[in-house]
Amino acid sequence: LSPPALPPSPPARCRAPCAMSSVFAALVAVICASSAAAAPQNVLGGPLAPCSHPGTAMTGFVRNGACQEEQDDQGSHHVCIRMKEDFCTVTGQDNWCAEEMPCMGDVGRKCPIGNWCVCQWAFARYVKMAGGCDAIDEVVCDSTNMAALRAYRRSSGAEEQEALQCLERRCKGHSLLRQVRTHV
Repeated sequence: LSPPALPPSPPARCRAPCAMSSVFAALVAVICASSAAAAPQNVLGGPLAPCSHPGTAMTGFVRNGACQEEQDDQGSHHVCIRMKEDFCTVTGQDNWCAEEMPCMGDVGRKCPIGNWCVCQWAFARYVKMAGGCDAIDEVVCDSTNMAALRAYRRSSGAEEQEALQCLERRCKGHSLLRQVRTHV
């Protein structure tokens, strides 16, 4: 006697019950929508652009090239600036500003620092100690995290307020900056 014939297997896409696949699809959609909503924004209201570029040192608290918000980043490395060699001395830090570090796109090679995600406190001190906003180099607005703008707006400290004014002036003309100021 031969064993009874088995029914043919359904195609892979039909193996799960329809109700289960609908629930799964809805769950995936919710997860995707919430992660898109939580994507880091820059001070202009758009997606946070990389601060580092190929051929320059990799920046960011976790050295991923972006000024992203990280849970354990106590310094809040949110402000992307074009690094000048005087940044370290002006802010009272060891002189790491002139060092070469792993390159964006080629971590086996060392590259000079170009743009850099600096701590919010260090940016505020830099603006003050360098002689004001006009004395510092470029602020890269599309790579500066919105978290910095919000933090400066919540602060009542004189240095933080000067840093806020500098960010707003350097990134002026963008309606979101005015909009966020009234809502934070």
